[in-house]
Amino acid sequence: MGITDILRKPKKEKKEKTVSSDFKKLKLLVTVVNRNKTEFFIDLIGDLGANMQAIVPAQGTARSDMLHLLGLEDSDKSVLFSVIKEDDSEKVMHTIEDKFHSVRGGKGIAFTIPLSSVIGVAIYRFLSDNRTA
Repeated sequence: MGITDILRKPKKEKKEKTVSSDFKKLKLLVTVVNRNKTEFFIDLIGDLGANMQAIVPAQGTARSDMLHLLGLEDSDKSVLFSVIKEDDSEKVMHTIEDKFHSVRGGKGIAFTIPLSSVIGVAIYRFLSDNRTA
């Protein structure tokens, strides 16, 4: 072993970046319901795994005669924003759809929007309710 071998620093091997399987994609669930059913749907969605939810009061825009024709007399609405895991979205949507049909006055609209990124691992852990990611 010569002096050049001693002074030369060993090369560090590059590690391949891999995406952890613990990180699941998230979706924003938007649900519009009658205001008097807000707590029911907030509790339901929370029980289905949403760790963060926000409620925004809203007002329907249709005329009263049109509302009566469609069976939607109440125009006071709530818009619920919930963050759910993409893996759970199908189950959540089916459950909400079932409640729209089976709960008296529980009609509404629900849809999801994929979230492309979240800033920070701690925020992701909170939103996905994944404390070990």
